[in-house]
Amino acid sequence: MDDLLAQLRSSLPADALITDPDVMASYAHDMASFCAAGTPAVVVLPRTVEQVQHVMRTATALRVPVVPQGARTGLSGAANATDGCIVLSLTKMDRILEIGQVDRIAVVEPGVVNATLSRAVAEVGLYYPPDPSSWETCTIGGNIGTASGGLCCVKYGVTAEYVLGLEVVLADGRLLTTGRRTAKGVAGYDLTRLFVGSEGSLGIVVKAVLALRPLPPRQLVLAAEFPSAAAACDAVCRIMERGHTPSLLELMDGTTVRAVNAMTRMGLPESTEALLLAGFDTPDPAADLAAVGELCVAAGATEVVPAADAAESELLLQARRQSLIALEKVKSATMIDDVCVPRSRLGDMLDGTAAIARKHDLTIGVCAHAGDGNTHPVVCFDQADPDESRRARASFDEIMALGLELGGTITGEHGVGVLKKEWLSRELGPVGLELQRGIKQTFDPLGLLNPGKLF
Repeated sequence: MDDLLAQLRSSLPADALITDPDVMASYAHDMASFCAAGTPAVVVLPRTVEQVQHVMRTATALRVPVVPQGARTGLSGAANATDGCIVLSLTKMDRILEIGQVDRIAVVEPGVVNATLSRAVAEVGLYYPPDPSSWETCTIGGNIGTASGGLCCVKYGVTAEYVLGLEVVLADGRLLTTGRRTAKGVAGYDLTRLFVGSEGSLGIVVKAVLALRPLPPRQLVLAAEFPSAAAACDAVCRIMERGHTPSLLELMDGTTVRAVNAMTRMGLPESTEALLLAGFDTPDPAADLAAVGELCVAAGATEVVPAADAAESELLLQARRQSLIALEKVKSATMIDDVCVPRSRLGDMLDGTAAIARKHDLTIGVCAHAGDGNTHPVVCFDQADPDESRRARASFDEIMALGLELGGTITGEHGVGVLKKEWLSRELGPVGLELQRGIKQTFDPLGLLNPGKLF
């Protein structure tokens, strides 16, 4: 410990190191339940690439594990500390280095908050689409680490599709540059994509070149009420089958709607069993909403209400953005899943989740990026009740098993971390897992980067 602190202090300013146990405790874990977290030896908050390199050289020399962190808004335990590790928090590296209007790129440090970047590029008529629910607080580095998505994925795609190039500090302190600033480029293996979603297990992202789009028109949103989740999922299938490209297509089941009402008093229709939100940012969004509204009615919608303007649209979206927060208030703890299935199996996923909730006598609310088939079942339980906690964990595992059975994946955007590591091998299979471990060994032969995560 003395050697570690002495070597770190040799090239780091005093305010970059935190050793107070009470303060370090706040850096020990992200927002996931049921994920063990250790006690770090030190928390380091670098401000420069050179400082990150010094940390990694020191860690390699002394064989000390390093856990990279962003804003710790993750939901899989990927940012959780291990005993005796260096927690490397990148939140102080928060500069937007460049916004290129001609090239439509932004160059940023990893600690830039998603919403900060989105607003900055909007000022010059550009758009950074990925918008996780925690976009007001989550960082670009964290988004890259988990390959996060958001409400707009159905039209604009996820984080991986916007990362053109990276600068990465490797486990031994070397600096690697991957990718490009150009619109096209196929030189060599795509190492950039390899780092996106790697959860800090291959290297430390210290700079990112991100693709931007022209700022779209303000979107309009409609809300459609359904008597069942199956009917709402049928509407989703009809919308996608007819070739519509909504800017968002989000679903809240009845449990979620009632939780949002209880928290916000927004007056959402509590009699509905599913609320579908569809948005368009096209030149004529009203016409698109009318067409989608007809498809919703054909699928069994009891009420279809299009927003009159952008303000009403944003009010509807606030209900969806509050979903996870509202469900967290139902009980003392939650487990938030992010199983993604083919769109055609979305109804089976929601019906199956409801059956699991009944089997275990639990409240499980589901909100979903329905246009992607990406569901967020939220298991609500009393953490002080051992039996209810056991049933919660069992239901969580059954939901993941259901997702795989339906041809889906155990994680659409939250990552594996600690929470789902035992399930990763089931999805990948032995050959896939062996190759993934081989990649980890190539980049991190000493196993120092975020140990205990993924595998």
